[in-house]
Amino acid sequence: MTPFELAEPKTLNEAIALLDAEDPDVRPISGGTALMLMMKSGVFRPNRLVSLQRVEADYSRIQRGGDGTLRIGALASLSQIEHSGEVRQVAPVIEKTMRHLSNVRVRNVARLGGNLAHGDPHMDLPPVLSSLGAKAIVAGPSGQREIMIEELFSGYYETVLDRNELITFVDVPSQAGWSSVYFKCTTRSADDWPALGIACSLRVENGSIGDVRLMISAATEKLTRLVATEKVLRGQQASEALFERAGESAMAEAEVIDDSRGSASYKSELVRVYVKRALRQASVGATQS
Repeated sequence: MTPFELAEPKTLNEAIALLDAEDPDVRPISGGTALMLMMKSGVFRPNRLVSLQRVEADYSRIQRGGDGTLRIGALASLSQIEHSGEVRQVAPVIEKTMRHLSNVRVRNVARLGGNLAHGDPHMDLPPVLSSLGAKAIVAGPSGQREIMIEELFSGYYETVLDRNELITFVDVPSQAGWSSVYFKCTTRSADDWPALGIACSLRVENGSIGDVRLMISAATEKLTRLVATEKVLRGQQASEALFERAGESAMAEAEVIDDSRGSASYKSELVRVYVKRALRQASVGATQS
């Protein structure tokens, strides 16, 4: 690796001031699980890294609101989130997802903010958080703004964040009345990057699907909401026939890509099958809750 400056600010504002909107070789680093691999391989050669390890502890906390909402600090480790009672009470699908997200060594080090800001379309958390209606709280020199997780990603390894902006928190709304599941299909080990990720959250009212959020990742260039397929589902009686139609709709709607984990035609078939499975399981959970 080439030499670089390591800055260790003690406050969030100091960290933001050390970033440079015009210089792509200045980056923040929290856990560094992805960034260090990029540096070791020579893909990224920074001239300055701004460590977030010493900023205020508030950005590592997980808090549950009295109204059933959840606020997760962007510097919370993935293991911290995995074992959080607050997370389990509000959104148990996050805890279940964590069990097969990479491995425990990575989860002990990686941070939520970095996981999202990296922009990798294969990550498991973005589709799950998006299906829950979560939003990122982002801070920069001009102040604070909110971005829905589903709107955070603009392309392959690209986000809408400016280079001098940092994710500070992720807010998850109350999940009362919602049932959520996440399915990932891997072509290698269970904790590997998926060939397809499907996250589904829905509400069932009198046997019909009142509302639904359906997200796809890994098989597409970026996290994508299946809006047309959601329209097929809303207001319809939950049934195997409906889920079959939704699977066919999702297969037609999703713009899947070829990569080392499978061809586009293979992934299209995965979309059809896994959307149906996700809807079936989520609807059962909604009926039982």
